[in-house]
Amino acid sequence: MAKTQRKPSVPISESLRFYLTAFNREHNLPVKYNQLERFQMGAPLYDANGEDTLWETLIYEPFIMRQLNEGLKRIYAILRSGGDESVMEHLYVDRIDYCVFGNSKPFRIRIVNSRNDNQDYFYIKKADASRAYGLELEHLLSPNRMFYLTDGDTLVEEHVVGLPGDRFIDDWMQSPRLKAIRIAKELIKFNERCFVRLLGDMRAYNFVVGITPDFEETQIRIRSMDFDQQSYDGRKNFYLPQFFKENNPLVEFCTSHIDAKTAKQYQREEHALISRRIDAINLRLRSLLDSMSQDKLAPIENVHQLREELSVHYKSDSFLSCESMGALVRQSLDLMRERARR
Repeated sequence: MAKTQRKPSVPISESLRFYLTAFNREHNLPVKYNQLERFQMGAPLYDANGEDTLWETLIYEPFIMRQLNEGLKRIYAILRSGGDESVMEHLYVDRIDYCVFGNSKPFRIRIVNSRNDNQDYFYIKKADASRAYGLELEHLLSPNRMFYLTDGDTLVEEHVVGLPGDRFIDDWMQSPRLKAIRIAKELIKFNERCFVRLLGDMRAYNFVVGITPDFEETQIRIRSMDFDQQSYDGRKNFYLPQFFKENNPLVEFCTSHIDAKTAKQYQREEHALISRRIDAINLRLRSLLDSMSQDKLAPIENVHQLREELSVHYKSDSFLSCESMGALVRQSLDLMRERARR
């Protein structure tokens, strides 16, 4: 798989802004992205093992930090309690980190409760239409709920809890506490969720693994944490996590514990679940895809390449008339639902 090129930012269009406002994603935020860019300097942030995390911890002038502290706590209150500011009383902003390597150049805010030292995180990024569509499709079509807010060219996202995929592969995949067949099942389902809604670049460091002890066996959930590459690339395999070399250890582990017939069963199960979610939110999804079909999320040559490859993959000419990434997502979902009913 070729290295991912930096995707150009796509402004949020009028139609997408209308959708975000209608479904309570648009808010008047007390801190905007550009206000966080007023830092003096940054220091490298290292993890517990002394390795560089590629994040920098920022230092601000004291009077700027006082302004940011109150505004960031208010944003956290909007995310976590619908704006109830009584939750802010014992909170403080412990740290603001910055990553220059992501497409969105995110700021990561660490919030701490002074009563019990409990910490939480959220992110402030440059608003991008692709990312907003990715977050909303994840919210509507996956088993995961996504909490995010937009305001002009600012996007706020909650922290997605879980082990980064690369750490799971290194430290947890072979654990006797986890059942191999459950890991394999969840990888297959995650692979299908990404493919049918065209979420790309799900390398191991772009998804997390949630591990939940149950009354008999531990449950596994793989979920995306990066939505920069929603419906941009022209290569079909870019939307299938199984084809990234970073995921090879996980793929090989899973294929050694599952046969093709069982894998097909799990694919059908996931298609049925997505179809039921679509039935429950059909009008909302239609509104989102109407907006997505109007937006130019990728160069037209990427659209044409992807529609050709999807047409061959599915043995269906229905993709060949699509002229936008949104139209391809709609056709992919329609075809999945049609075949799930058979």
